[in-house]
Amino acid sequence: MGQRARPGGAGAAHGAVGGRRRACYSTRVPPRQRVGSGSPFEERIGFCRALRVGDRVLVAGTAPIWPDGTVDPDPHAQARRCLEIIAQALRELGADLADVVRTRIFLVDAADAEAVGAVHGETFRLRRPVATMVVVAGLLDPRWRVEIEAEASLA
Repeated sequence: MGQRARPGGAGAAHGAVGGRRRACYSTRVPPRQRVGSGSPFEERIGFCRALRVGDRVLVAGTAPIWPDGTVDPDPHAQARRCLEIIAQALRELGADLADVVRTRIFLVDAADAEAVGAVHGETFRLRRPVATMVVVAGLLDPRWRVEIEAEASLA
């Protein structure tokens, strides 16, 4: 009987090369750049508004809060405010809304989908990132009708 190849052994895709083992993955970790929003939740919960790792920029769930802490009750205005905050975070990390490849939209009322979708469409009509819109039981603050997160690629 012949010998069976062991996973990771000689001859495997990530096995021996010239008698030496090589990894099938990179051990280099791209540097991280972070942007904060000033939210008291960032330190308490342990997150940042946005993070750039290599050519990816990830923007956390973004609520429709104005600098003075107020929230417009209109879902259309809330979606616009979320996207303004996202755009600012992207700019601080060397990206912009044209680089967005994915959005996730969280609504507390399905009836707001039309208004929020219209703002998303105005913003992303030309680039058309993949998008998900989900109705949830609630968001952290009962004044929020929408929260949006985004992912951009600079590749």
